[in-house]
Amino acid sequence: MTALEVRDLTVEYAQAHGRPFRAVQNLSFDLRAGQTLALVGESGSGKSSVLKALSRLVRPAQGQILLGGREGVRGKEYRRAVQMVFQDPFASLNPSHTIDHHLRRPLLATGRARRGADADAAVAELLRQVNLTPAADVARKRPHELSGGQRQRVAIARALAPAPDVLLADEPVSMLDVSIRLEILNLLDDLKRDRRLALLYVTHDLATARHFSSEIMVMYRGEVVERGPSDEVILSPKHPYTQLLAAAAPSAGATREQVRDARAVRLAARAKRDAERREIVVGDGCRFRPRCPFAMDSCAQRPPEAQLSPASGTGTGHRALCWLYADGATAAPALPQQKAAS
Repeated sequence: MTALEVRDLTVEYAQAHGRPFRAVQNLSFDLRAGQTLALVGESGSGKSSVLKALSRLVRPAQGQILLGGREGVRGKEYRRAVQMVFQDPFASLNPSHTIDHHLRRPLLATGRARRGADADAAVAELLRQVNLTPAADVARKRPHELSGGQRQRVAIARALAPAPDVLLADEPVSMLDVSIRLEILNLLDDLKRDRRLALLYVTHDLATARHFSSEIMVMYRGEVVERGPSDEVILSPKHPYTQLLAAAAPSAGATREQVRDARAVRLAARAKRDAERREIVVGDGCRFRPRCPFAMDSCAQRPPEAQLSPASGTGTGHRALCWLYADGATAAPALPQQKAAS
C-alpha cells in the first residue's frame, strides 16, 4: 500500500539578488507501507529540502504531496500521519522537561491517550517499544541524564506517539557513537516492519543505505540521478556521481591500494571541476558535468532527458539520468585510475 506519493516536487528559496535558488527539481517517488526508501547524496544535494517539504516546514514551489492517495491533507491530520526523527538527538529534546513530558504531550495532543493512568500506560509502552527500561525510571529523567543513543530512542518514541503512517529519518545515526549506530538502525527496521511504517531514510552513508533499504535514490544538486534496488545501485552503480560516491567510501576491508585509488578518483574529479567551473553556466547541460570524468559534448549542450534512461537490462527498474546510456548501453564505464575490486 502506498502511504505517501510525491509528484514533480520542486523546492525554491528566495535570494537577495537574481532568480530563486532551486534546491529540488521535479522529484517524484512513492513511500510504501513496510518498506524503506533511502535518499543518498552529499551535503548540498537537496536531501534536507526534500524533508522540509514533506514535513510541511517549507511550501513547495510546485508539485503534489498525496497522503494515502489524497491531495491537500494539512494541519493536524498531516502532522499525525507524517513524523520526523531528527539528526541531532542532543538538540531535538527540550532539556527543561522530563522524558515523560516529551512523550505524553503528543499522545494527548493527537488523542492517542487520555490524561491520567491511560497516558501513563501509553508512555511506558512507547519506552518499552524503543527498548528503554525500566520505563518508569527513564520517564522521570531529563534529556541530559541520558546518553546520545538513549536520547535518539526517546526521539523515535516521540515520533511514534501519534501512530504515524510515514517516518522521515534525517541521518538518525550520524551523530552517534559507531558502537550503537547498528542498534538504532535495527530498531528503526523492526518498528517499520511491526508497525507497517513507510520509512524515508536520508543519509550520506552508502553502506547503511544498502543494508536498511529496499530501494535507493541518489541525489545531486536537486535531481535524482540514479535510482534502483539497493544492491544494484551500490554494487553496480551506473551514474558517474554514484560511482564517485562508492569510490570515495571504500569498505572496511579495503586494501591500501584500493584506498589510494579511491583518493586518486576524488582528486581527479575535484581537479576537473575546478578547471571547468568558470566555463559552466548554471542550468546549461548536465549539472554533474563539471565533476564528471566522462563528460561529452552532448553533456554541455542540454541536460539528460527528463525521464530517467534505462541503465540495466535486468528489468528491475535500475535507472540513471545520464547521456552514457542514451544509446541503450547497460554497462557502466570504469572510473579513471580505479582498479577493479578483488
